[in-house]
Amino acid sequence: GKFVTSRNLRDRLYRELERNLAMKVEDGETADTFLVSGRGTLHLTILIENMRREGYEFMIGPPKVINKTVNGKLLEPYEIAAIEVPEEYMGSVVELLGKRRGQMLDMEASGPEGTSLLKYKVPTRGLIGLRNAILTASRGRAILNTIFDSYGPWAGDISSRDQGSLVAFEGGSTTSYACVNAQERGILFVKPGQDIYKGQIVGIHQRPGDLALNVCKKKAATNVRSNKETTVVLDEPLSYSLDDCIEYIQEDELVEVTPESIRMSKNPKISKKKNN
Repeated sequence: GKFVTSRNLRDRLYRELERNLAMKVEDGETADTFLVSGRGTLHLTILIENMRREGYEFMIGPPKVINKTVNGKLLEPYEIAAIEVPEEYMGSVVELLGKRRGQMLDMEASGPEGTSLLKYKVPTRGLIGLRNAILTASRGRAILNTIFDSYGPWAGDISSRDQGSLVAFEGGSTTSYACVNAQERGILFVKPGQDIYKGQIVGIHQRPGDLALNVCKKKAATNVRSNKETTVVLDEPLSYSLDDCIEYIQEDELVEVTPESIRMSKNPKISKKKNN
């Protein structure tokens, strides 16, 4: 990128405030971190994408909702979610909303084709990543609309992800030999011949918890000649957008944004604290 220093970022963010009145920028704990507040993930991702196209290079952490403390009690924002979903997928959608501390308010038939309309009251932090999860669970047939309701009591911990990440512990160029073995552990984001670095998230683990692996490993050369050619069958890597990355990452993960690429990695500062 053309602009990579904290001074470049500071100037660009504060310049954004002159025309983007709903945005707020504060200095972070260190000189090279900034806390940017907006009207939701869409509002923030538009700024991030604009800066990326302008040549800025930076890293972003997972989004957090803005809570309030009233009379010593922690309050968080709640939204009303209306979901239209075919009846055959309703069980999966209800299960998703239950995991995100959603409270069902109403359920009624909607339309002649066996579609139900569900109304839920859900903490705003439970809605992060929910749209994609509902579309996946309903094979793209559900419709989700949300509107802010009020601030209410803290709902407790919410786990937005059941699976861990596949993390590269070696940098270099990925090989088909290593990718074949790695895809048995989960879904990959990378394909052979792609340059990666140590700590980069290269896929989704099929089980809870992260798994470190080497997707740059080369097949050991031997003096034994093989008469039979082995055919390597690789699954198509999972493609992702900036919005997908922001919804995917957890507390100890970052999204690396450059004019050339969007990648995810582990936050080395938080990872060190966990290991200690």
